[in-house]
Amino acid sequence: MTESPSRVAIVTGAGRGIGSAVAKKLAADGFAVGLLDLDEAGVKQGAEDIKAAGGKAVGATLDVSDADQVEAAVTKVAEELGAPTVLINNAGITRDAMLFKMTELEWDSVINVHLRGSFLMTRAVQKYMTQEKWGRIVNLSSTSALGNRGQVNYSAAKAGLQGFTKTLAIELGKFGVTANAIAPGFIATDMTAATAERVGMSFEDFKAAAASQIPVQRVGTPDDIANLASFLVSEGAGFISGQVIYVAGGPKD
Repeated sequence: MTESPSRVAIVTGAGRGIGSAVAKKLAADGFAVGLLDLDEAGVKQGAEDIKAAGGKAVGATLDVSDADQVEAAVTKVAEELGAPTVLINNAGITRDAMLFKMTELEWDSVINVHLRGSFLMTRAVQKYMTQEKWGRIVNLSSTSALGNRGQVNYSAAKAGLQGFTKTLAIELGKFGVTANAIAPGFIATDMTAATAERVGMSFEDFKAAAASQIPVQRVGTPDDIANLASFLVSEGAGFISGQVIYVAGGPKD
């Protein structure tokens, strides 16, 4: 169990996949959870599931790249659950294309959700953390930060989040706030299923092909990420900050 001045967490992109798994795990750890996403039905159902299991939760819809919507959503969570001192920046999209085919909209959309969204969310939530003199920030990067064909926008965004994380650790450490990044490898989600469909493979074949290249011989699950997030926001992880941890079933540089 995490012991913090305020046991309230916010998870973005919580409507499905990794974000949903993280929200449920933190609720099981004893946090009240604000689930934020564009997917209204997803966060509503997620919040209901948490409450049905005996936890506290609220769902809010927003575009994380819109400053006014971010402020409104964070205020809603603070008013209904209490001051948020844990933030999981998970919201993300893909708009894959080779560089010569990529449009400005495809570039801007990905950068805005991942980087601008994480900046706006962190700026809005850090004031509660610094007031409480305790906080945990976890940003979702990716192995794509190391480079991935057809993802120049996504790779740039995920690499940018690593620099963002390290700087947050430096600036906020004196307030008892840590900042770390999780960089997943292949995780079985709707997003990777969509990639399989785009390249013309069944999802099972796509996962099998990926698993054959992974030392532990399996693909990851959202729970693999949720379990690490749970540790990084715990009291026991208070001396871990500014780190990028690859969760990919094997070593990454």
